[in-house]
Amino acid sequence: MLKQREDGGFLGQPAWLWSGAALLIGLSLSVLAAWTHHVALAKSERYDLQRRAEHSFDAVETQLKNCSLLVRSVQALFLASDEVSGPEFDSFFANLQTRELFPSLQGISFARRAADAPGADAAAPGEHFITSMVAPRQGNERLLGFDIASQPASLRSLQASRDSGRPAMSAAFTLVQNMALTGARDGIVLRLPAYSKGPPPLDQQQRRDRFIGSIAASFQVSRLIDRALPAEARETMDVRVVDATDGQRWPLFTSMTTEPLALGTPRRLTHKFSRDLRFGGRIWRMELSGHPGGTAPIWLPALTLGAGVIGSLLLALLAWSIAGTRAQALVLARDMSLQYRESEARFRALNELLPTLVLLASPDGQLVYANQAARRRLDLPDQEALEQSIFQVFGDTELSAQIKDVVDLDQAMRNVSTRCAGVGYRPFWATLSVSRIELDGKLHLLAVANDITELRDLNEMLSYQATHDPLTGLYNRREFGRRLDVAIDNVNAGGPASALLYFDLDQFKIINDTSGHNVGDQLLSQLAGLLGSHLVDGETLARLGGDEFGILLTPATPERALEFAEQMRLEIDGFVFSSEQRTYAVSVSVGLILLDRPGLTQREVLSLADTACYMAKERGRNRVHLYSEKDADTNLRRSEMEWASRLRQALIDDRFILHYQEIAQLNPGEHPEGVHVELLIRLRDEDGSMVPPGAFIPAAERFGLMLQLDRWVVDTALANFSRLHPSGLPVRLCAINLSALTVEDDSFAPFVLERLRRYDVAPERVCFEITETAAVASMTRVIELMGTLRKVGCKFSLDDFGAGMASFSYLKNLPVDYVKIDGSFIRNIETDPISQSIVRAVTEIGHQLGLKVVAEWVADERALEILRVARVDYAQGFFVHKPELAVCFR
Repeated sequence: MLKQREDGGFLGQPAWLWSGAALLIGLSLSVLAAWTHHVALAKSERYDLQRRAEHSFDAVETQLKNCSLLVRSVQALFLASDEVSGPEFDSFFANLQTRELFPSLQGISFARRAADAPGADAAAPGEHFITSMVAPRQGNERLLGFDIASQPASLRSLQASRDSGRPAMSAAFTLVQNMALTGARDGIVLRLPAYSKGPPPLDQQQRRDRFIGSIAASFQVSRLIDRALPAEARETMDVRVVDATDGQRWPLFTSMTTEPLALGTPRRLTHKFSRDLRFGGRIWRMELSGHPGGTAPIWLPALTLGAGVIGSLLLALLAWSIAGTRAQALVLARDMSLQYRESEARFRALNELLPTLVLLASPDGQLVYANQAARRRLDLPDQEALEQSIFQVFGDTELSAQIKDVVDLDQAMRNVSTRCAGVGYRPFWATLSVSRIELDGKLHLLAVANDITELRDLNEMLSYQATHDPLTGLYNRREFGRRLDVAIDNVNAGGPASALLYFDLDQFKIINDTSGHNVGDQLLSQLAGLLGSHLVDGETLARLGGDEFGILLTPATPERALEFAEQMRLEIDGFVFSSEQRTYAVSVSVGLILLDRPGLTQREVLSLADTACYMAKERGRNRVHLYSEKDADTNLRRSEMEWASRLRQALIDDRFILHYQEIAQLNPGEHPEGVHVELLIRLRDEDGSMVPPGAFIPAAERFGLMLQLDRWVVDTALANFSRLHPSGLPVRLCAINLSALTVEDDSFAPFVLERLRRYDVAPERVCFEITETAAVASMTRVIELMGTLRKVGCKFSLDDFGAGMASFSYLKNLPVDYVKIDGSFIRNIETDPISQSIVRAVTEIGHQLGLKVVAEWVADERALEILRVARVDYAQGFFVHKPELAVCFR
């Protein structure tokens, strides 16, 4: 029992005590919340300042790298030309548009290497570097004829860049062209060596031998840094950049965004951030500082505290009120419970606030009660003014008959979905349940309804999204597949034939890559509208993928299908797409397949249509190709597609194995003991039989699987390097073939280097074979790959030399260690004098270039003797050794 007090308290305590306790707790929580808010704002502000500082560091560092790329582009001009003239130099500079990209650039110059050249400093005999070309000429006239050797610091940076091949940057100083000018003189010079025409030199000796002069780009350092800094950092933070290369601090740039504090003003906390930027042999130290309160409003914690104080006061008043009135409330509650003993009152109290619509009616349908949700949704008056009948409320003749059956036959309605459309309110969907009940001895109808309009709209929306493409509004692949299944079932049941048109836009990826995906999406939407405008009843259009569309014609004859496909192709071919002041020509390749025989499946039909579309692209694009079982090219395509699927499964099942074939040395004693082998990949089929590489390699190359196969070979070979040959002798050199696709992969070289370290295999024992065709097709990538792997010791062989568009200049320009003569010249070497001459020529030229020569397809002793007389270094073929299973797979 509660003990009521005269002062309004309860439980023996006065009301002011409860109110004071509530006030104390509220104030404590308010202070804690304000402090927490303050700490969160401080952390957020520091994070924001740190983010701006990091962006500033990265921006300046990126600008320095861009300056380096500018000088690199000039260096490439000299590598590509025997002699660069002044007009060529000026034209190249004008094409670079450097003023827009590098406002801080003073000029680009070239100083030619000369010994005691005219104009050189007579007091410093020896090597001189006379500036012979400069662009732009205006403002840089003082540079022409200037000897770099007269400046020791510049000479040292020139020599450093020459020997390393990397950019060298000077300390800040007054540029020669600015000595007679007023204003900012804080200049820096970025240098790179200029080499004679040819591929980039690989080591220091080659760089010195081919060094012809120095390329320099001069910049105004303060402007360079200022333009690189993000606007938010310049406006809100103090920035200081110094040159700390020699342990001292030489100022380069200062930006102050805050005014000095007045005398006697307490200093504010400052967040400082710094980073050393190392570039071109110099160290720039960037220091950024920001002050708290610059980004976040400082009054927010105070506002939190104020709100907390107000809430505490309200809480104290509430406690006072509760403590003073709780006893009286209990007495009033007991009195009210006596008033609600009648069943109708209890029913209304329980249902008034329910979200469900609750109606109570007399047996004749007259409403006697409606809860708040029902009155609001059905636009009914207050309880005292209810005049409608339950039949008028729902406004459905069929539903009224069912409700009368509830009265007459006592057949309750359970969750009947209906559309309520009575007078006075907006129609809605509901689930309605009606039953008879007795209340105070009288018969009544109880109706309970749930508004399901939003749920129904959501279901309709989800149903639409499940069958339509969100971009074009066409049917999606799932709905198209369902309709395709219906067409197939009709054909199986003896119905009319149908046709499937498979559209694939030509060169759509180029539009996406050059203009962005937004433009590509606009094109797809417009093409969807164009195709849809030509459809009639019985034709289904759907978007099947990124730039792929499908049309299902039902019924269809071959003539009608071909005519319709050609009409669609011509419509698209004549369509000109415009976006952002650019126009694009669009074409499409169409694969056509007739559904004119029973037994087809959806998967088979789509696969055949894709094959036909591929054949249209193979034959020149912008054409229609009708699939035919007699089409040899199509059958080959299907076979390769099947092989692609089988190869992917073979990789999953680990059914690839390695064979090795020994390569014999024709002049024994020149190398230490060991074996020289080439690894050959083989496939064990699902039934255990061996599949020759000629059966699956073309499909792997066509469908881009050679990357995975080459990596598998490299990883497996290096992991089992000591378990390849059964003799137990060390593998002196292991040759591994690389496909053209692997040569194009930028991540392959890092992959090889990581596997060499993981399995502790000496790089000089690994030789990668690249075919002559692949080398010619990707000369730049091949040289880059060879340069990366040869640095650690790996060897390279030019395979099948002479099989393609052979040129001895490749041997001169490619950094290979071995050249492997194609077997077509070895097969008939005993009877073909021309083949003998070619072998001797390749061998002699290879030896002059310091290469080892390998002959393939050696079939007998006579051929081996001819190769030995021709001074070929190695022989390979079935006469030398037939391929065997590697030991690790036995």
